[in-house]
Formats: sequence, structure tokens, C-alpha cells
Amino acid sequence: MARPVRDGMAVTDEQRQFVSLASDFALREIRPAARAVDDAQTESPLDVWRAAAKVGLTAFMLPAEHGGGGVSELVTQARIQEELCYGDIGIGNFVTSNGFYAAPILELGTPEQRSRWLDPLCTDDPPVTALAVTEPDVGSDAASLKTTATIRGDHYVLDGQKAWISNAPYAQSFVIFATVAPGTRSKGVTAFVVDRDTEGLTVGKPIKKLGQRAIVNAEVFLDNVKVPVDNRLGEEGQGFYGLMRTFDASRILIGSATTGLARAALDLATEYAKQRVQFGVPIIDHQAVAFRLADMATKVDISRLMTMRAARLFDAHEDVTAEAAMAKLTGSENAVWCTWAAIQTLGGWGYSQEFLAEKWWRDAKLEEIEEGTSDIQRLVISRRLAKA
Repeated sequence: MARPVRDGMAVTDEQRQFVSLASDFALREIRPAARAVDDAQTESPLDVWRAAAKVGLTAFMLPAEHGGGGVSELVTQARIQEELCYGDIGIGNFVTSNGFYAAPILELGTPEQRSRWLDPLCTDDPPVTALAVTEPDVGSDAASLKTTATIRGDHYVLDGQKAWISNAPYAQSFVIFATVAPGTRSKGVTAFVVDRDTEGLTVGKPIKKLGQRAIVNAEVFLDNVKVPVDNRLGEEGQGFYGLMRTFDASRILIGSATTGLARAALDLATEYAKQRVQFGVPIIDHQAVAFRLADMATKVDISRLMTMRAARLFDAHEDVTAEAAMAKLTGSENAVWCTWAAIQTLGGWGYSQEFLAEKWWRDAKLEEIEEGTSDIQRLVISRRLAKA
């Protein structure tokens, strides 16, 4: 049973409805699928995806005029993300992954482009999509992209290679970031929407990962890929702005996702500690265990409050890059610690696959790495301090 969330924030009826839907779905559909998806290694749970689509959880963040749920406030999106990832962070992130593909389209696209590419995402059977930024030699420094886009009359030619692209084996459409002016860093970064069946676009084999196996990653190869000019999002060179705004939002949502994961670990450890008897008393009465649980609970609340602060600032159209970095840094590192603490509390059973604690520990580690490592987040925060 999930504990009620208390963050001191007022909740509207709309927020309560969506959060309740996500919470119920997480416990009914997501949590029971977690172990099988992990064992499968390179298979996304498309049955859970379709079930989520039917109740609106794959498109709640998309505008109502395109058929989505119309939940535009990041504060509400964060609440929903936490609940889905309380069920399982890998599956929860998979369920909402079309939001990352949609973000640069919403930020940079024309009304016609938004209708063309967002309307299909809001159906009962939406396509799986992907956002392609990372390259073999380009991770956190997105301004140094090497994939090129060369104008040729009424189309561009894309050449390059993308790495670690989430959903790539299943994606029917990609938002691909490339440079139209190599060597100019962010000034040349431009975004394009590319259909999977475009000639010259190929997807590599699924990558076997430590955790979060519900989202399957692979390389994407671009060899003389012709993309109509109409598929460019915004003007040439505007892609980096759209990407950074997308990253601010996604790092805040990583904060909420990791809060959900840490909360799941806390609840598992607490329930086990109540039932497990050692030396004649439940281990929750042992000081070492009690103090560990108290630290877990404190870290969960810190993560949530940091995330919600960043989300409120984002919704107020403030410069939130540093706060987003803080939310991701705090949430990811607290999730790693809390999942480790759950394993410690469960003892030998925590090390086994009888419980999800060991899986959650593996899942948590990804969030210290993706979309900018913890070191990068600290650098972002320190730069803000240097400018103050």
C-alpha cells in the first residue's frame, strides 16, 4: 500500500484525479510487471504501454487540442511521474517517454507540425517515439554534436551516429538533433523529425543494461538520410535552445521519478522491518535499522521538495537550469542511497531476487548518469554560484 504524499502543496481536483489514476495504475499494472521486464533484459512492456494509453497516461502531458490530457503544468506532471515510478521507475519512464519526443516539437514546431506529429501520440494506440541527441563521443556536452545536416534544395541530408537512444528499437519517429554548421557549437544545432522508414536510417542491436530494462536503448545510424525542409523544427540554430528547455524539464522529472523510486524502497524496507523479528523484537525497534529508515524518509522528502520547487519555478517561466540540476542531483543520489538502504535492511533477502530491492538499486544508478552525470550537475550549480 502506497503511503500518502505530503508536500504541503495545494492540490486541485484535476491534479488529484490524474495523480490518483497514476497511483492506481502503478500498483495494478506496473509493479506486477517489473520483475518479468527486468528478466527479459531487452524487451519493452508494450502490453503495459497500450493499457496506459487507453487510460490517458502516455499523453496526459500533451495539449488538449491535440487530444492529450492537457496537463501542461510541470508541478502536476511531476506528481504523476512520481506515482508511476513508485510502481517501477523503468516502466514508469517508458510510459511517459513520448513526452520527451514531444517537448521540442511543442517548443519549436509550427501549429501544422504540432498537429502532424502530436495528434497520433494522443490516440488509444500511439506510436513509440524517440529523442536522439547523444553520440558515441558526445554525452553531456550537447553543443558539440558531430551529426551533420546539409541543406540540398528542398531537403537536408543527415549523416552521423547516435548512441544510447531510448526506445530506438521500437520508435516509429525520431526527433534528431544535428548541426548545420560544424565547429560553431550551439549556433548550428538544429532539430529534425525523421520517420523510422526513411532510407538511410538504421537502428543497431539493443544494448544490454544494468537496470531500467523496460526502456530499450540502441544506436541509430544516419547515412545520407534525406529529410524535407518541412521536417525541421524552428529555424536553423534554434535547436539548442529547444533542447536546453527540454533538458530543464526532463531533469526535474528525473527528480520526481527518483523520488518515487526512493519512496518505494522506503515502503518496502519499512514493511519488512515491521515483520522481521531478531533477538525477540521486530528489527524496526533496533536502533540501527530505525535510524536508517529515518534517514530514508528524510531523503525522500528532501528529493520531493527540491523537485517541486524546481517545477514551480519552471511553470513561472523562471531561469531554472540550476534548480533543475539540483533536483536531478538530489533525487538520483538519494535514490541510490535509499535503494542500497533497503537492501541493507532486508539483509540476505535484499541481495536476492525474491524482492525488488536489488533491481531498484540497479535502476537508480542510471539516473546519476543519464542527461548529464552528477558531476555535470554539480558543475552547473557551481557556475550559477560563480555568477551570483
